[in-house]
This record gives sequence, structure tokens and C-alpha cells, in this order.
Amino acid sequence: MCIGIIAAEDEEMLAIKELMKEVTKKSIFNLKFYIGKIHDKDCVLVKCGVGKVNSARTTQILIDNFDVQYVVNVGSAGGIDPDLKIGDIVIGDRLVQYDFDIRGVGDYELGEICDLGKYIESDKKLLDIIKNTKNELKDINIKFGTIASADKFFNDVEEAPRIRKEFDNSKCVEMEGAAIAQVCFLDNIPFIVIRGISDVANGNNKIDFHEYLKIASKQCAVIMEKIIKKI
Repeated sequence: MCIGIIAAEDEEMLAIKELMKEVTKKSIFNLKFYIGKIHDKDCVLVKCGVGKVNSARTTQILIDNFDVQYVVNVGSAGGIDPDLKIGDIVIGDRLVQYDFDIRGVGDYELGEICDLGKYIESDKKLLDIIKNTKNELKDINIKFGTIASADKFFNDVEEAPRIRKEFDNSKCVEMEGAAIAQVCFLDNIPFIVIRGISDVANGNNKIDFHEYLKIASKQCAVIMEKIIKKI
């Protein structure tokens, strides 16, 4: 068994990298893959870079070059659910691209992708593992819900209610998860997206993001470790 782990930035990888043993490196198309073990299970960790194109490209290269049975995306996100606080964790039970818009060429909804649909569902087995592990993670506030992705850094407080209303009461927004989900879905690879809330819709996102990124990433690593141990 091999588990692929994707993060957008170095800070989001650091806590995962510290969990890995027997690490070797391999470069493919200027991407650095860290190959090692967590709880005696083979893992491949890679930084994809920011945005949907980077993340989709990296996901396909990962799948093409490593025999991964699961893909997990970890990282930070901006909370748009008013109940979320910095440091909370959102598990994406479904993903959507909230900037994808082809309504002008047919009978589509905002976010709907032709021949694919509007939402991409995460792997039930991985979701169940986390749900059954929540009691072991009492110090972390874990929420399940829709994660919305777009190719823009979210810093518009007034837009948060619109996104929540349009997209299934989305919990948080980020820039990679739904693209990773789309590639995994098309390639029949089970996936899940785990996001630590590093900023909230309060008008100070640029400040919050850099200050709390490491905290959010460490929380993701704790949950990632539990998943790997129980797969």
C-alpha cells in the first residue's frame, strides 16, 4: 500500500515530513517527491504549488509514477463558516470549484463541470476512519462539510455568505482541493482533503494566514497520522 500526500506550500508539508522515516527523494518534472514510511506504510509526499493547475498537474504525475492507493491533500484554508475558528479542522466530504462557470454555454449551475457534475464526493472509507477517530482527537475541533476551491486568495468578507449559500453551506475556501479531487475521481483513486483553518472571513486574512499557517498544518498532520495508522 502507498499513500500519496499533496500540499501546496513548504509550511504545509513540514509537519508531515517530520512524521516520515527512511526518507529518500526523487525529482520528476521539477517536482520533489519525498518517499518514506509513516507507521510502516509507504508514503509519497509532494509540494504541488498554489492553485488548481499546479495541483491537478502534480496529482496526475503522482498517480502516473507511484503506485498510490489513496491520495490525501493537506493544508490550510480560509474559514467562511461563522462557527469556525483558527486552528479548527475541516474535512471535505465533498469538493466544488466555486469559480468554475460555464452557464453561458448551456443549462449549467455555477460550479458545475460538464460530464462530471457540481460536487465531487470524498472517499467514504477515509471519511469513516476520521469520524471513528474523533474521540481520540478531543483537543481538535473537527468539522465535516463542503470545501470550495478557486484560483484566488480569498479576502472578501462580503463574499463569504454568497459562497455558503450557493455551494451547500461550504465550510471553507482554498485553492487546490477540488482540482485534486477531480483528477482522483477521474483516475478512480480514493481521496480526501484535510484543511486546517489558518484565517477567517474577518478582513485580516493576509495577516492571519501567515501567522497561523504552521498551527493549521500541524493539526492536519495529527489527523493524517491517525488515518495512515488505521488504513
